[in-house]
Amino acid sequence: MRDYYCGEVTETLEGQQVTLCGWVDRCRNHGGVAFVDLRDREGIVQIVIDPNKVNLPNNNQLNYRNETVLQVTGQVNLRPDGQINENIATGKIELDVNAVTILSEAEPLPMQVNDMTDVGEETRLRYRYIDLRREEMAKRLRFRSKVTAKVRNFLEENGFLDIETPMLTKATPEGARDYLVPSRTYKGSFFALPQSPQLFKQLLMMSGFDKYYQIVRCFRDEDLRADRQPEFTQIDIEASFVNESDIMNLAENMIRSLFKQALDVKLPESFPKMSYAEAMERFGSDKPDLRNPLELITVDDIVENSGFKVFSSPAQAEMGRVAALRVPAGASKLTRKQIDNYTQFVGIYGAKGLAYIKVNDASAGREGLQSPIVKLLSDEELAAILDRTQAQTGDLIFFGADSNKVVANALGALRLKLGEDLELLQGDWAPLWVVDFPMFEEEDGHLQALHHPFTAPASLEELKNNPQEALSRAYDMVLNGYEIGGGSIRIHQEAVQQEVLKLLGIDEATAKEKFGFLLDALKYGAPPHGGLAFGLDRIIMLMTGTDNIRDVIAFPKTQTASCPLTSAPGTTSVEQLIELGIRVVRDNKAVVGEN
Repeated sequence: MRDYYCGEVTETLEGQQVTLCGWVDRCRNHGGVAFVDLRDREGIVQIVIDPNKVNLPNNNQLNYRNETVLQVTGQVNLRPDGQINENIATGKIELDVNAVTILSEAEPLPMQVNDMTDVGEETRLRYRYIDLRREEMAKRLRFRSKVTAKVRNFLEENGFLDIETPMLTKATPEGARDYLVPSRTYKGSFFALPQSPQLFKQLLMMSGFDKYYQIVRCFRDEDLRADRQPEFTQIDIEASFVNESDIMNLAENMIRSLFKQALDVKLPESFPKMSYAEAMERFGSDKPDLRNPLELITVDDIVENSGFKVFSSPAQAEMGRVAALRVPAGASKLTRKQIDNYTQFVGIYGAKGLAYIKVNDASAGREGLQSPIVKLLSDEELAAILDRTQAQTGDLIFFGADSNKVVANALGALRLKLGEDLELLQGDWAPLWVVDFPMFEEEDGHLQALHHPFTAPASLEELKNNPQEALSRAYDMVLNGYEIGGGSIRIHQEAVQQEVLKLLGIDEATAKEKFGFLLDALKYGAPPHGGLAFGLDRIIMLMTGTDNIRDVIAFPKTQTASCPLTSAPGTTSVEQLIELGIRVVRDNKAVVGEN
């Protein structure tokens, strides 16, 4: 039906007859001649429709409604002098039309493709097929396709095999809720959609396929944020007979290659490494944005004997912390109202307040400081805080005093917000490896795997003798404050896997029921192996410069995990529920279905 995409028609085709298909982006009627911008996925071309040269459909209509679909045939001519558009690839030519066919006439639109100023996201998602016609959105999806192709090429060239793993599987403890799928043939039993192909890729290593990859859909029924979706895409990688350096070098090379080829950006030859403990201490996050120069500074030892109990109590507590966050020139930049707003902000993360000191004159001691808490601290404590934070005249120091977790969450979030608000970010890209993660974290008196239960410990002796302090062989790649990839060396010995499951409170019977197939496989010659998974959606989000992951997914869900386009999730018929053996509960009452 067409010879070229609209965006491909350039002056190289001057004088040729071509047929194009596309959507009407704009139509302008000038003196009985229509100038139409015809658009498809590759760009826009101007077509000229003169009723004296062509028989027109619809009673010689020249006013085509936006988004009407046309097929046109005509001659490629150079535009007259003064009418060249340097902003588009086709700006030097126009198509002098001699045949027009209306393939589909558009009704009045719920939103205009070329004017989205007042369109909310709910409307955009409801009419996503219109939203995706916008050049901004189309460009992101074209870019995503190219990046995916480059990923495949890189991994294939490095000897990895693309192998699919099941979508219908068993629920596993991966840190989020599973999406369950009822089985009609086994009433009362359920499949789970995979949170990742973790166990299957390990089984592939035990099957002898020593280099595996998959660009795979994964599912997590969890609360959403701007950078998360209930269904998402992973670049999943696993290899045998490797250590941490092997996997990390491969991952670095892939990301460097992607950025160079897709963005012409040269990332560092070697990404810096930082321990989990250092990241939490300095930045309050295990995915720090190193473009932000602000750091958390511990002052526990300075205030642990202070008469100011708000500081001394957490400083003395085993799991408590007092930390300072120095904001250069913050005393002059931040008003009291802004400080009050930041106090409300950290409250979201559990902080009970936000103490601060304005350093009006660093050389004047107590007299040069301004804050309600200055009178509650001794001269020695104030001097030590200024020295520890290296505060200068004009700076402002915020304080967090609470449990380690609250201080990290509150001041870590405040650090990021101040970086954005005060435009402190330096440089464009800051990749980082975070390593030496703890094996476990404690919650409600029970150990939980910080990554997942199949991560190998750094020391078997530490695992057995002091599991709360044991480190794992896990690693995360961080970019500009986002975790873009995470992985580990896996457990490849059954006894070690059993020990980890036991520490997690999973008894032998439960372990056999949930992971019997894995435990059995570990008995029959499992090679040392490891890997990682990249979040493709998140990588594309960063590379295209948007802060909303829904902008790089063709048909995403809302923040409430619904789909305005299809109205999913939806109800189903009573007959189907009965066939599946499902009873629906509303307001704590079973209303339909059967056991």
